[in-house]
Amino acid sequence: MNLYRSTYAKINLSNLRNNVSKIISKYRNYDYYFGVVKADCYGHQSLATVEAIIEGGCNYLVVALLEEALEIRKKIKDIPILCLGIIPTTYLNLCQKNNITITINSMDYAKEVITENCQDLKVHIKINSGMNRLGISSKEEFNETINLLEQNNIFIEGIYTHIYNASNKKDTSKQINYYNEMITEDLKAKIPIFHIAASEALVLYNKLDFVNGCRLGIMMYGFSSDKLLKLASTFSLYSKVIQINTLNSGDSLGYNGAYVASETEKIAVVCIGYADGIIRKNTGRYVYINNKQYKIVGNICMDMLFVKIDDTVKVGDEVIILKDIDHIEQTANYLDTIPYEIMCNVSKRVPKIYYYED
Repeated sequence: MNLYRSTYAKINLSNLRNNVSKIISKYRNYDYYFGVVKADCYGHQSLATVEAIIEGGCNYLVVALLEEALEIRKKIKDIPILCLGIIPTTYLNLCQKNNITITINSMDYAKEVITENCQDLKVHIKINSGMNRLGISSKEEFNETINLLEQNNIFIEGIYTHIYNASNKKDTSKQINYYNEMITEDLKAKIPIFHIAASEALVLYNKLDFVNGCRLGIMMYGFSSDKLLKLASTFSLYSKVIQINTLNSGDSLGYNGAYVASETEKIAVVCIGYADGIIRKNTGRYVYINNKQYKIVGNICMDMLFVKIDDTVKVGDEVIILKDIDHIEQTANYLDTIPYEIMCNVSKRVPKIYYYED
């Protein structure tokens, strides 16, 4: 791999694999562990990441797009893959051919599916229990959809829902109860897979007796309220100092002169910018150079940014833009967002280095 500008992300596959293994060991009363690998594995990218997740113990994969599923299928042939998004029915033949399970989100979509001669297709029905994004909302439509699929020999492998506010016990209990009320004893007897919990709901709520699947998302990558798991960092981001400038009091810096020196100051120019995913709102937060914190100043450029430094920093020094779980969480809080977005925002022009420590 060529690193022509010394800007790259490092993906610790040992930590990723071990995180998955720890989670499954603690929450071991499930049969199906869905590894959520959509959005390039939350910004981690590469099939090496997917393989580490499987090595950790996940026995089903989850994507958002058909494109994501087909990319995985080029190399990984046997593990089942569930697509959460809605696939145009003209492409269902690709799902049949490549063992890709689809989501049924409505009666209308189910009617489209049965017109495509898809008897070998596996489907999971999604119940809208309160998020009001995708899924079937009413008991009547749910029952009609099941009957329609069964009458047309479509294999209903699973039924699931999505918790939208796991930290709120009242909202989540309402969702779980709604899902539970939709599932009859007859369905429990004939449907192979039921899944509700994603990462935080898995930690915060007991599972229903008949539920046998859970979806592991952000917690695989180290982020969870369950600190006893001691999950490890999987994602870090690096760049380098390429020039150091001295500003005198009153000198401005960068586009729009957004930063003005109040005294004689040293400024490091770092070769990473908003085109790499470090959006302009990152100005004011800290990066690490030689194990010390330094603040980003001035307007972040497309390809570069500025850091206020001291005399210990030299041209060529490594700059840690995102250090570990704690630093990513701090950055997310600073930007009023979530760790998911921080990692997903790192663009594909940033090379990824994948490694095992053991």
